[in-house]
Amino acid sequence: MDEHQGLRFLYFGVPQAVERQQWVIENSGGLPGVKSVDHLESVLGHIQNDLYYPEMPDKLTHLVFSVNKNHPFNDGNKRSSIALGAFFLELNGYDYVVTRFVHEMENIAVYVADNVVSKDLLRDVIASILYEDDHPEELKLALFTAISTALGDQEPD
Repeated sequence: MDEHQGLRFLYFGVPQAVERQQWVIENSGGLPGVKSVDHLESVLGHIQNDLYYPEMPDKLTHLVFSVNKNHPFNDGNKRSSIALGAFFLELNGYDYVVTRFVHEMENIAVYVADNVVSKDLLRDVIASILYEDDHPEELKLALFTAISTALGDQEPD
């Protein structure tokens, strides 16, 4: 269970999100700037709703998924979704897991963008990253199945 449960979460706004996206672009290339302030404001506002997103895995999943899929930035949305997720973790005292989160989300973010990993499966992955030393076998199997199915659906070049 979430050791932080019952505590108030710390949030960030559009200016801090834009700063993180600029850092991502400066360090890995691409076009800086916000494409849709509305999409960015929406996700940053929604994660503050404890009825819909009561626990850290719920909030973090919605943040990562929405930035990844709704493209609020001109470029680097997958990378920015990871950076904003890491920032949210740091703000809320989850420093111990930031490195693992960033490392594991590098591939997962691509699968989310390609509709291979659903929002529900992403939540399971994020919860596992936060609370377990290794992914449980059921989660590994679910990821393997999703990826295998997606690869099997691709047409050969």
